[in-house]
Amino acid sequence: MRAVVCKEFSGVDALSVGDLPPRPLGGSMVRIAVRAAGLNFADTLMVAGQYQVKPQLPFAPGLEAAGFVTELAPGVEGITVGDRVMANLDHGGFAEDAVAKAADVYKIPDQMSFVEAAGFPIVYGTSHIGIKHKLKLQPGETLLVHGAAGGVGLTAVEIGKAMGARVIATAGGKEKLAVAKAHGADDLIDYREEDIRERVKALTDGRGADAVYDPVGGSVFDASLRATAQGGRILVVGFASGTVPQIPANILLVKNISVIGFYWGAHRVLAPDLIRQSFHELFDLFLAGKLKPHVSHTFPLEQVTDAMHTLTGRKSTGKVVLTVGGD
Repeated sequence: MRAVVCKEFSGVDALSVGDLPPRPLGGSMVRIAVRAAGLNFADTLMVAGQYQVKPQLPFAPGLEAAGFVTELAPGVEGITVGDRVMANLDHGGFAEDAVAKAADVYKIPDQMSFVEAAGFPIVYGTSHIGIKHKLKLQPGETLLVHGAAGGVGLTAVEIGKAMGARVIATAGGKEKLAVAKAHGADDLIDYREEDIRERVKALTDGRGADAVYDPVGGSVFDASLRATAQGGRILVVGFASGTVPQIPANILLVKNISVIGFYWGAHRVLAPDLIRQSFHELFDLFLAGKLKPHVSHTFPLEQVTDAMHTLTGRKSTGKVVLTVGGD
């Protein structure tokens, strides 16, 4: 099968497109003819050998994909050959053929394209469970979303609005803020030009945000500590800045702030029923027009290196997706 091939842990520029044998179909597994695959920063770490999992070389990267079911292991229920699905994968999405655990495969609405579905699982899954079940956001609260034009950030804006919150979005530059505004943000902060703490305080009459969604870390997290209301909550979902913040516990104590760490991927094992219920709710929101997946760039499989550099160079908004076949 045609696939993106990682032959050595040397990073994005060492990737090539070639042939790999299809992965064997083990027990409780599903085979998918891939039509599109979503890119994630974790893919760049995996091909550099810096991810927590190192697949056996050579392998195809790719943690999420969408396409048609072509084969089922004996005993798999609830899925049939021909179903249109999206899937979470350990790796292997950047290929014509992928194998996923049946528990990680989800039928998609007829109205959802494969390109939209390919970039849906990780970012929407992270934001929905993170905001609803970890932050426990309530209608009427103020949600501060950092990196609001990025993959997870933009979905947090949409989900926060769908849950009845006032959403303050931060991003770098007018173009990215315009994307956040188009997806429901009420107020915008350009962190390149404005002080996050001062702007949040001004927008909330000095009170601060009730809840913060932070996939950025670094100095943005430091600003969040000072822009959060008494008794507020901060959800840590990543460190796109490249800097892991060191949290001064005295501020947490004085302001009664809760800082919550959240890695969605672990919930595939820790809480699979919660993930499945979450996707049911997300599909309902999609069908109601409250979620509009944003894919700023698509690339054919052969241009995987360009696609990766678009992602890591922060030239994209929403998701970057590889296309493998027609929709």
